[in-house]
Amino acid sequence: MNKKLIIRHMVSGATALAFSIPAMSAVEIYNQDETSVSIDASFNTFFVQSDTDNNISGVDRTQSRIKMGLLPNWVGFNFSKQMGDLKIGGRSSFWVTINDSDTAVTSTGIDVRQFYATVDADWGQVLFGKDFTLFSRSNIFLDEMLQGYGAVNDTLGLIDGQGVSFGHIGSGYHYPFPHAQITYRSPDFANGFKLALGLIDPGNTTTDTGAGRSSEESMPRIEGELTYNTTLGEGNSLTAWLGFLKQSSESDAVGVADVDSQGLSYGAKFKTGGLALNLSGFSGEGLGLLLGPATDSALALQGLISENGKEVDSNGYVAQASYTMGAERYVISYGETTVETATEWNNSTSQVAWFHDINAVLRTVVEYNVNTLEIGSNDEEISTIALGLIANF
Repeated sequence: MNKKLIIRHMVSGATALAFSIPAMSAVEIYNQDETSVSIDASFNTFFVQSDTDNNISGVDRTQSRIKMGLLPNWVGFNFSKQMGDLKIGGRSSFWVTINDSDTAVTSTGIDVRQFYATVDADWGQVLFGKDFTLFSRSNIFLDEMLQGYGAVNDTLGLIDGQGVSFGHIGSGYHYPFPHAQITYRSPDFANGFKLALGLIDPGNTTTDTGAGRSSEESMPRIEGELTYNTTLGEGNSLTAWLGFLKQSSESDAVGVADVDSQGLSYGAKFKTGGLALNLSGFSGEGLGLLLGPATDSALALQGLISENGKEVDSNGYVAQASYTMGAERYVISYGETTVETATEWNNSTSQVAWFHDINAVLRTVVEYNVNTLEIGSNDEEISTIALGLIANF
């Protein structure tokens, strides 16, 4: 695979990997006649210094940046109105990169990560619109380092450019890229279980792309996630989940193979007192390194989805422990992803971090992480120090 092309494409597209957590809190601006409107927002900025020992390109360097972390900056708007037995809701959220000065002046892009409506009733919820998908959703939403920095490297063009750092995306889980969808979520049943099933707008994973393509997805992508939440005595809780994904892309073009993508994501998070233990993972085929079966784009790294007419197997996991004591939270984390191409890719990230809550809105982060990307017998090892400020509303 052409490494220069990877770098160019990943730099131009990295902002698409902006990811969010659900609103930490929200400011209510209207609540009357069973109608409410609220706004939430999050802002973060990190000073980072990355040192790379790069045997893939042969170029080593030290780079300092002032940039955002795995989470971008965002503002979100929430709506709800009770209409008889139905509660109609909606959310629109807009994501902003603050890193435009690295490539141009005032070129900040606005990404719409969520734009959906919901219908809630006794039978559950239907969501329709654009939102994060279900496969690997809990893997990343419950990541102890979600508000940290995480993996960057030059091979994937992440040290420079306008995009986010990758956390454990590509080194432990996939990014549940926002897609148009119709998703049903059940009410709680059987003492703590909840099921989500979604019809997702599919992405073309064949090499038959562009105008006039013969490739097709005759069915939408299907994703689902079963979650379980329970308390185990005073001060103890357990969350577990199992997700799946299935999609097929077919083509009649000569020399172009069909691609059947499928995968399982899973994990469990246990809390007792101030201690939290988190273990998650995935396995599958035709998923690639970063985005799962994404549409035709450089970020999909199609050569890691299928090779020589066959789907490529991949797997990964994240193991974490954290301890919270008052305003302090300490985290240790490790994750890796292996993509079993002929020239195997292995990407791992180790992190230690200290989060300090100044108050209910403002938080500081001190993090040290090491990312190691191995492509066959060559590798790039990057150590990064990240010092961050986060404000959540």
